[in-house]
Amino acid sequence: MVAMVDSETPSDVAAGPDPQPGAARPRSPDRQPPARPVSRGLLAIVVAAIAVAVAAVWMDGQRRESGLRGEVAQRLAAVEAAGIALGRVQGEQVTDLRDAQAKITLLEERLAESQTQQAALEALYRDLAPSRDEIALSEIEQVLLLASQQLQLAGNVPSALAALQLADAKLQRLDRPQSVTLRRALGRDIDALKATPYVDVAGLSLKLDQAIASVDTLTLARDERIPPPVPEPSADAELPLWRRLLRDAWADLRQLVRIEVADRPMAPLVPPTQSYFLRENLRLRLLSARIALLNRDEASFRADLAAADSWVRQYFDLRTKPVQTLQATLKQAAAAPTPGSVPDLSRSLEALRALKLAQERAAGRAAAK
Repeated sequence: MVAMVDSETPSDVAAGPDPQPGAARPRSPDRQPPARPVSRGLLAIVVAAIAVAVAAVWMDGQRRESGLRGEVAQRLAAVEAAGIALGRVQGEQVTDLRDAQAKITLLEERLAESQTQQAALEALYRDLAPSRDEIALSEIEQVLLLASQQLQLAGNVPSALAALQLADAKLQRLDRPQSVTLRRALGRDIDALKATPYVDVAGLSLKLDQAIASVDTLTLARDERIPPPVPEPSADAELPLWRRLLRDAWADLRQLVRIEVADRPMAPLVPPTQSYFLRENLRLRLLSARIALLNRDEASFRADLAAADSWVRQYFDLRTKPVQTLQATLKQAAAAPTPGSVPDLSRSLEALRALKLAQERAAGRAAAK
């Protein structure tokens, strides 16, 4: 563009387009020829200045562009280094995250395993270490079973009453609403035992044992009709013969005559061979009375006592001390109240089993949840 301006001359520009051929070019009377050297020099200077300015601008742009490129390159290098570092950090973080996730997974597995073990231990503890209510109910069940056995086997009302009162005291200390039915059943059985008359079965049984042991010491009634044996005279060599003969004759005479006072019926004579069976039958009667006492068979007990007393009055000497003691024992045993029927504890045992079954069902539902 500068070259085009530089190639044209002022005369060419001022002249304009060429006239048509044959046309006369008018002349300007006042036109003077321009000063060509000065205009071209100035134009060259302007062109040079413009070129210098353009070169300076270009060089400054190149310098700035080079600086900008260097700065951009530095920044890109820094960004790239930061990106590399960030990638390295991210890689390390990813690795750490993976390790952490692996550790978390391992911890979760161990936690689940520990929870499973804890649940198993709790179930085992529940099986091996029952609750306070279960222990109390087990103790109450044992107490009631022992009381029932005492009633059924020995008719021991005081022991059974003490056992029921102990069970009721345990339930009172627990203070559970679900034990009201059991306490009501225990109260009814306690009232029934309190209404039962007390019989000293052990004392009566001991007295009958003593009577059985004293049978062999009793004196038979036939023994009082037999004169006492005359002591044999001692061989005394110093006595004269006639005195010894008189003594023997007097002893024989005393055996011939005996005087008795008949103030009571004559006692039956029991042969010596039958006295053994009489004593054994009396012992069996007393033993049967003792068994009937333990079995709470009032009719058999009183019948055996009456038969034993009748045999004692009929066949034994009532004036001797052992016979009188036996009669007193039989009279005291006959006057004592007999146990009769004792109440059972079936209602209390049924209420206890129902309560235990309800607790087991509740524990099963809780374990299922």
